[in-house]
Amino acid sequence: MRDVAKLAGVSHQTVSRVLNDHPNVRAETRARVLDAMRSLNYRRNLAARTLVTRQSDTLGIIGFETTLFGPASMLHGIESAARDAGYMVSIASVRDLERRQVLDAVDRLTQHSVDGVIAIAPKQSVTHALAQAPPSLQCVAVGGAGESDAAPTVSIDNALGARLATQHLLDLGHATVHHAAGPPDWPESAERIEGWRRTLYAAGAVVPAVGHGWWDAESGYEQGHALARDPAVTAIFCANDRIALGVLRALHEAGKRVPADVSVVGFDDMPDSGFFVPPLTTVHQDFGELGRRSLALLLEHMTHSPAAETSPPDHVRVAPQLVVRASSGPRPGR
Repeated sequence: MRDVAKLAGVSHQTVSRVLNDHPNVRAETRARVLDAMRSLNYRRNLAARTLVTRQSDTLGIIGFETTLFGPASMLHGIESAARDAGYMVSIASVRDLERRQVLDAVDRLTQHSVDGVIAIAPKQSVTHALAQAPPSLQCVAVGGAGESDAAPTVSIDNALGARLATQHLLDLGHATVHHAAGPPDWPESAERIEGWRRTLYAAGAVVPAVGHGWWDAESGYEQGHALARDPAVTAIFCANDRIALGVLRALHEAGKRVPADVSVVGFDDMPDSGFFVPPLTTVHQDFGELGRRSLALLLEHMTHSPAAETSPPDHVRVAPQLVVRASSGPRPGR
């Protein structure tokens, strides 16, 4: 910094003010300092700055090794939001979602002096693990089932999304809606089942048995074959778009036309959903907004003063939207 100051003909305090974007620096002086920095290829010492300010301007993200569209999109949304806010990110991946692995990831991130942690938490075990993080480290969980006493959370309103999908099919005249569900031990799957079931109850419709599987097309294909054998099935709400893809394949092989014979609705609005045959009606999740909301909540809790009159929220819900395409239509015979 002193070398920059000498070349620019200013004090090292002025260089510091330029680095910190202080407003009380003349434009001409600022330009001269920036030119000197470029000439000397100056880079601030982030390690030294962290020691002085006790802030690293780095956030930790805990993810898990998966090709699932939702968690991967959440990771991208959080990383983009952090970068836009001027933070670097350090990512710690875990092989599964058990408490011990999550706490190990927290420990690795703490060793890198992160200012806070956002964890992708599709299972409650992740949120419960965050409750055991060091008290000085603020953590936020994103995804999963929403409200938890263990840590602040940000999540998609899965029950609302399921209601939108189910009500759309009921409004098209279908007597009831069958559901091809995800794994029963995932809170997102449970919330979507609950939203679907409550919508049918409210409409006075029969609530069919639920078929469970994984989040992939193979599971949808297996569930789709079972549903295709039932002539009473005219509408299927799928727990995600990949399950819907497998259901569409199974219906096609069974000679069922979509939507003339059976309507299908998914959940996620994957980038490829509009290119399914037929283009898929689905529930859109805004993962960019999820990332922005989780970052904002983390920063609110990091900067909150116990003496403040109001406290930041502990739970934030992001509303999904229904995207209507060609895979849903009126009940046959209407």
